Amino acid sequence: MPIWTLHGDGRTVAPGAVVAPGERLSWPATIAMGVQHVVAMFGATFLVPVLTGFPVATTLLFSGVGTLLFLLITRNRLPSYLGSSFAFIAPITAATAQAGTGSALLGVVAVGVLLAIVGFVVQFAGLRWVDALMPPVVAGAIVALIGFNLAPTAWTNFQRAPVTATVTLASIILASVVFRGFLGRISIFVGVVIGYVVALLRGEIDYSSVADAAWFGLPQFHLPDVTTPGTWGAVAMFLPVVLVLVAENVGHVRGVATMTDPKVNETTGRALIADGAATTLAGMFGGSGTTTYGENIGVMAATRVYSTAVYWVAGIAAILLSLSPKIGAIFNSIPLGVLGGATTALYGLIGIIGIKIWVDNRVDFSRPVNQYTGAVALVIGIAGFSMQLPGFELGGIVLGSAAALLIYHLGNLIARARRTGADDGGEIAPVGQLGGDHQED
Repeated sequence: MPIWTLHGDGRTVAPGAVVAPGERLSWPATIAMGVQHVVAMFGATFLVPVLTGFPVATTLLFSGVGTLLFLLITRNRLPSYLGSSFAFIAPITAATAQAGTGSALLGVVAVGVLLAIVGFVVQFAGLRWVDALMPPVVAGAIVALIGFNLAPTAWTNFQRAPVTATVTLASIILASVVFRGFLGRISIFVGVVIGYVVALLRGEIDYSSVADAAWFGLPQFHLPDVTTPGTWGAVAMFLPVVLVLVAENVGHVRGVATMTDPKVNETTGRALIADGAATTLAGMFGGSGTTTYGENIGVMAATRVYSTAVYWVAGIAAILLSLSPKIGAIFNSIPLGVLGGATTALYGLIGIIGIKIWVDNRVDFSRPVNQYTGAVALVIGIAGFSMQLPGFELGGIVLGSAAALLIYHLGNLIARARRTGADDGGEIAPVGQLGGDHQED
């Protein structure tokens, strides 16, 4: 069992101070903050299984178990909650339609195994090779196309109940600009609740499965399928997700290190191994893949409490919550109209995260290699290009990711050999002042 030292008097955090990962507040305060982290992750975590058709309770169970496993593997040094990753939505949806749920679960397992392998390499060789393989223009393109590839699915759901979907979408946007602090950060959850109430008033919700569900019971478990024709072709759609999870985990570690102690960066390899192990475990028994959650980083930044004790409480609370089939049935009753409104915002936000990677790293889009890396990858992903091969089909996510990697690396090789200046020249220099009042010469 991990041991923490008491921070100060256990009740307050002094101005400018933080509660470090190895510290804790009093147990009542720690338990309350753990529950708060469950609330922070809940809105996003339950949406993934609802959208993909996976059992909500099973995903929630392995979210909690994965969090505890993460804390163990990172030696209790890295505060993090592992929630359902949105990057899995597109490949799970496509794989389920193509070859069934078992095939989708095999894809989740494959991602977990590969992520853990990347973690072992990073642990011993460092992160430079990842940066070389996936520079900002490539990483941004891959993350963006994963979100935009889902646009047709959002529209399909939206059309099922346009009024409810519009209210849900409008509520999400308004919540993000009206509310301050915590409520603003969970605007998607707020919007879904409002949309659900509207759907209830409009008679769009079926509660028959809720009435039949027990209050207490084990979640549903499913095993991966390795025999159905088309399974291994479906797995190929999951491979780009590995790149997304690497980027998310590395960003999480760097964020926590910035706010606490630079030595936290030394846990990067272990974080990747831990998330890989948690994702593999979830996929083996019917849960969705996991990732470190930005929502919970926001809570830590607001409270200045980075204690891993809080996350032990959150993980245990999630496990206990997953043992109620009735709660799972309530979440499964969310109608398609509400999901259509929520996913219109959500899928677009995933795409915007990719674009933000370009902005944050000041990618130079005056260079043809960068232009075509982003342009071709996005069109392939948005349009849903596909390629039929013997025994399986490659979808827009795989083809778009492959195009981004090929155009960037091969294009740079040729441009530099020919000295045409079309290659990626690195970050562009900022033009003019970045902030504050204009300075006269």
